Amino acid sequence: MAGSIRIRATLSGDVAEVKALMRHPMETGQRKDSAGNKIPPHFITEVTATSAGKTVLQAQWGAAVSQNPFLSFRIKGAKAGDVVKVQWLDNKGESGVGEATVG
Repeated sequence: MAGSIRIRATLSGDVAEVKALMRHPMETGQRKDSAGNKIPPHFITEVTATSAGKTVLQAQWGAAVSQNPFLSFRIKGAKAGDVVKVQWLDNKGESGVGEATVG
């Protein structure tokens, strides 16, 4: 699922607003398929965002987050042209990444 984040970063003064949509099934391990078999857990465990080489957000998630999660946050002190990178890692070792230039 690499490359599965759509991300935008807009600047207002010195504050960048970052919006990221992550494509991920986020299965809890509680649901069953049509044959009655449990669907194995598959969910994002870590989210990290960096800007200008510094970590600006770090989060630990679990199975309670919905499918295709949306994340929005602000970065104070941002400048036009800064690159914001958002990455996730899930419980199966898969990862996703997205980048946007602040503008």
